[in-house]
Amino acid sequence: MINQLIKWQELSEQQKIGALARPAIVDSALLSTQVANILAQVKNQGDKALFTLTEQFDGIALSTLSVGAEQIAQAKLALSAKRLKAINTAYQQIRAFHSAQQPTDITVETIPGVKCTLKTEAIESVGLYIPAGSAPLPSTVLMLGIPAQLTGCQRTVLVCPPDKNGQLANEILVAADLCGISEIYTVGGAQAIAALAYGTQTIAAVNKVFGPGNRYVTEAKTQLSQQVPGFTIDMPAGPSEVLVIADEQANPAFIAADLLSQAEHGVDSQVILLSDSESLIAQVSAELEKQVVVLSRRDIAEQALTQSRLILTKDLAQAVQVSNQYAPEHLIIQTEDAPSLLNSLRNAGSIFVGAYTPESAGDYASGTNHVLPTYGYSKVISSLSLADFSRRYTVQEITKSGLASLAECIIELTDAEGLDAHQRAVTIRLEEGV
Repeated sequence: MINQLIKWQELSEQQKIGALARPAIVDSALLSTQVANILAQVKNQGDKALFTLTEQFDGIALSTLSVGAEQIAQAKLALSAKRLKAINTAYQQIRAFHSAQQPTDITVETIPGVKCTLKTEAIESVGLYIPAGSAPLPSTVLMLGIPAQLTGCQRTVLVCPPDKNGQLANEILVAADLCGISEIYTVGGAQAIAALAYGTQTIAAVNKVFGPGNRYVTEAKTQLSQQVPGFTIDMPAGPSEVLVIADEQANPAFIAADLLSQAEHGVDSQVILLSDSESLIAQVSAELEKQVVVLSRRDIAEQALTQSRLILTKDLAQAVQVSNQYAPEHLIIQTEDAPSLLNSLRNAGSIFVGAYTPESAGDYASGTNHVLPTYGYSKVISSLSLADFSRRYTVQEITKSGLASLAECIIELTDAEGLDAHQRAVTIRLEEGV
């Protein structure tokens, strides 16, 4: 369970850093080498490597990598009406919020005759990695597939590890179909990321890959983004985390449930409570012990709790300060006047305001995206949105009179930088009237 209460006021600066330290991400030379070998195998052997590695790691000898339209149709028939309705409701909610993010081009005439435009264009091809560990993740399909669909990417490719029968979960296929994804492959792990980056006989390469995964997938994304020209990834990935700011009016049972909802993700997850009430912290601690025993993933949650924190601050202002320093993936505010803290909270992937706004809502159906920066990256990286599926570029159009107006400025600056050819590209047009 969580270690003893931490009193922030009594810590030295070094102890404060230690109190907010995240679980170490495994960074072993062995992992790097193992993944590099997998990538090389896929690069050199293509589909053959995908079949071999899927049998080696997933225990299934596939006859094909592709999922056909018939399998998708069967998946719809196999699910209950209640399950189909839930997936469709989540789809509509997420689509409604993301539809409002559509960008518009911006054109500015900076001076007469000089027109500059910022344009936005969908990334041509994207790959979506959907994990399939202890349970299918249709929510991740929706969170990645809907922005790709709305942005208008020409090609959206979904990869997912197969089960022992060589199949993907019905929920995965139904969610993919809602998002208009027809290119689906039963392959996972580092080899799937390699296929998306290099391309194989069956899977053509993509420009950008999205989605969470285990440490092999994360390592593959990191290595490939540094090796393959024109290939990039969504964001750095780390263990899941949540931070709750609460006062004495908060419901301790709600807080414990929120903390456990993240703790159950993995043994390296981290959950933190910041409160100015020692009494509330004690009640939350008791609730954690009470609630964790009924979880199906109790062992995982209990291990995660051993590296989590219950921190007493002198007031809510200090709690805000500590939260900004930590920069959590998920931030939950359960205080008497929760909205009043928003203006002072800067660093968080996604913020959940009020007693009836659990993090679970954002994971599934409120409408916001659950693909978020972890490990402190929320200080500099945004939550996933339509912008991540597009690229921005500029266009400029200048008349002769517009160029004449800029000439003195350009000539002076090219003189300063000693770039004669740059200067001549301007003066030749004005001297010769080209």
